[in-house]
This record gives sequence, structure tokens and C-alpha cells, in this order.
Amino acid sequence: MSSNKLNSTGVVILAAGRGSRLNCTDKPKVMCEIGGRPIVSYIIDTLKKCGFTKENICLVVGFHQEKIREYFGDEAIYASQEELKGTAHAAYVGMQKLPLNIKTVLVINGDDSAFYSTEAILDLLTKHQQSKAVVSVLSVELEDPSSYGRIIKYEDGRVEIIEKEYLTDEQKNIKEISSGTFCFDRNWFETMFPTMLPLRKLGEYGLPTALAVANKDNLGVQVIKLKNNSEWFGVNTPAELAEADKRKLTL
Repeated sequence: MSSNKLNSTGVVILAAGRGSRLNCTDKPKVMCEIGGRPIVSYIIDTLKKCGFTKENICLVVGFHQEKIREYFGDEAIYASQEELKGTAHAAYVGMQKLPLNIKTVLVINGDDSAFYSTEAILDLLTKHQQSKAVVSVLSVELEDPSSYGRIIKYEDGRVEIIEKEYLTDEQKNIKEISSGTFCFDRNWFETMFPTMLPLRKLGEYGLPTALAVANKDNLGVQVIKLKNNSEWFGVNTPAELAEADKRKLTL
């Protein structure tokens, strides 16, 4: 990937969540430690190895945000999500803080990206920019995807992310899920978001809705599959935190 294209690419890391299932009462979820370091510290290191400057990396913070700001200092820029209104809202808040020259935005969860390689990140960005898509989603195949929604691909080229609660019996057999990592055309996302509808029941604004909007408007959407499935690891429970810690200590 050329340095010129990287210079016009920014990153928003979603790091505002509380981590209720991990019983996080005094620190954000992304500050839970694996391998002796906060989970989110690994993706920041990876992004810098890719060639991103600190000015182009925005951490979206919320719950106990002072812990993140104190730990990382000026290693990144910050956006405060005062109300936790979902992942799309967090991405929008983060984009507002990126430099004006940024045209492509990579949106990453701070709690499941600790094992991403530089190759995976750069491959996603390169394929996104070559495709002219307004949305690219990084997918991963899991042996047991039962805790997650699925990526549904239709014959007409449309792509949809369906929450697990709404899957048909046939769709439950699909093993491909969204990693929660997206690439967006910044101008499109910032223009689209103010009119985005909230998720049913939750009242929050989710990133998967962006795919639905792009499909509706017949704009480019693509799925890019992670080549090495072990590079994605969701940390939502104490058991998963312990497993991620074990993995980091053996690398």
C-alpha cells in the first residue's frame, strides 16, 4: 500500500465500552490485560507498524476514559462518546476528530483486535481502496459462531449482517461472521449517519446498518475474509479473557 494512500487513511478504535460481562467497574473493557498489557495496546502497536501516525489514530473513549488517556498519553488522538449510542455512533464521533485530509476510515473494536497482523490490516485497506466500495467488512469463519450474527451473501451481490436473534434455521449453518472491523468512505459515512435509523429494540446505532443503507442505495459493499481466522479473538467473558491472555503469553 502506497504511503500516499496511507496518509489519507485514518483509524477509529472503539474503546468506550464498559465490559459488564467482565465485571469491569473501575476501568474500560479494553484496559483489561492480556500478556501483561491492556488489550487495546496491541492494535495500536500494530497500526504504528503499518505506518500510521498518532495523528491519524483516534481512540473513542467513554467509561473511565481517564484510564485510557493516562496510559496512552499522546500516542493517539481522542474522541469522547458521552452517551453510548452504539458502534456506528462511536465511529461517527471518532471520524469527527480525524484530520480533514482523511478520506478512508478503518474502524476497529479495541477489544477483539489484539491478534491482528500488519498484513491483515494492510490487505483489508488495499482491497477496500481498489474496489471503490463505500463499505468493506472484514469477516472471519468460526467453528462455533452461535454467539454471533452471520454474514449473508445474496446472488445479486448484496451483503447483509443479520443478528443471531433473527437468523433462520438455514442461516444458522453459516460460519462466516463480521469481525466488527470495517472500512468506510469517510465522506459517505459522515453524510449518511445523521439519517441512519437505530437498531430495533436497542435504540442504538450499529455499524451493520451501514451495509443496509449502502445496499439500499446500490452502492459498493464488499466482504473481505480474514486469511488467518486465529487473528480475530473476541473477549466478552472471563473465560475468553483468560484464553486471550494464554495465547499472548505463548506467542
